[in-house]
Amino acid sequence: MHVETAGLRKQGGRVFRLDGRELLEPTALFAVFARELGFPGYFGHNWDALVDCLHDRHDTTDSAVLIEHADGLLGADFLGVFVSVLCQAAWRANLQLDADGVPDPDCTPFALHFAFLLDDTLPADFAEAAEDGLDVEVSLGEGRLVATLSGEDWPEV
Repeated sequence: MHVETAGLRKQGGRVFRLDGRELLEPTALFAVFARELGFPGYFGHNWDALVDCLHDRHDTTDSAVLIEHADGLLGADFLGVFVSVLCQAAWRANLQLDADGVPDPDCTPFALHFAFLLDDTLPADFAEAAEDGLDVEVSLGEGRLVATLSGEDWPEV
């Protein structure tokens, strides 16, 4: 991951590091994202608001959000929803689409990536829980579990 983040920073991108041990309850998760990513005061501290604030940033710098020590999230009953929300935010930011999937001519697309960095858990162990999210499909390759959106609501562009 160090090589990827160094390349992102070299190109002027931003890397946010969150401690997964602080994200084990939705309330705490929302608070940490708001604090570390500088969400506006009107952030609603819910899943839909998280999608909106992640992709509606006024700073459209390419970004990566690294969730370190993410092993404990495997036991969280909201993991599937969380993965789905992160996929939705990335899809909308990368394509700069509005909530209806229509390109926004006033916004510039930017790369938004998320990574769960595990200490002791294998990425494959996250597959079933991650795929439990709405319209999420996972694949395993090169020692990484990749989650993407699938279904008619998330067309490939």
